[in-house]
Amino acid sequence: MMNVLMWILAGVLAATFLAAGLMKLAQPKAKLAEAGLGWAEDMSEGSVKLIGAVEVLGAIGLVVPAALGIAVVLTPTAALGLVLVMAGATVVHARRRETPMAAMNLILLVLAAAVAWGRFGPYSF
Repeated sequence: MMNVLMWILAGVLAATFLAAGLMKLAQPKAKLAEAGLGWAEDMSEGSVKLIGAVEVLGAIGLVVPAALGIAVVLTPTAALGLVLVMAGATVVHARRRETPMAAMNLILLVLAAAVAWGRFGPYSF
């Protein structure tokens, strides 16, 4: 039962981070800012693209290693990396007084931490 929950959490997180990362990679930062991601104005274009790339790689790392049964330690490692990314995002949004975005980042942080804990610990592969 818990293994299924870990897969569901990893899948939902992967889909979320894949979509968010691809959006950051595909759109110029000015367009992201116009779409409501005002934090992008405070960062360089390269930083926004780097964040997008890290999110895409994290999404891949959440699912692919475990699904293929190759280097499965990368799955909880990717989850832990996304915890760090979301910690940074939470701080950025809190400083900008963007409470709803900070709350969403905190939720994603907790979900990624649950996957990291589960896959490093009692529900590892």
